Amino acid sequence: MKKILSFLTLAFSILTLSACAAPAAAAAPTPTATPAAYKKISAADAKARMDSGDEIIILDVRTEEEYDAGHITDAILVPNETIIDEQPELLPDLDAEILVYCRSGNRSAQATNKLLAIGYTNVVDFGGIIDWPYEVVMD
Repeated sequence: MKKILSFLTLAFSILTLSACAAPAAAAAPTPTATPAAYKKISAADAKARMDSGDEIIILDVRTEEEYDAGHITDAILVPNETIIDEQPELLPDLDAEILVYCRSGNRSAQATNKLLAIGYTNVVDFGGIIDWPYEVVMD
């Protein structure tokens, strides 16, 4: 009886271990492109980029009323609330360099992260216009 019990135990162990040796399922492919990381720069760094002569989009994400009360020269308006999960019409190039600002820095951070999630690759937050020591224009 001991021999039969030993034999069954050995047979059970071999079957169990052989099941563990089954080939592993293929791993899911890893994406080749990862979303760009959130970046924040100072107003001085943003001003230097604007003055560089490079092609840059300055994006104001405040309300139209705030924009009309005063905005950075050449800024385009795309309110943060309108950036959902689709590419905004005024921002056709996913690889364009975009500098984002709002009033205090909260909405610009939100908008920057939303644009990065949509697929933009070169979006940088430079905070709020309340910290902008340079000239603004009014409509």
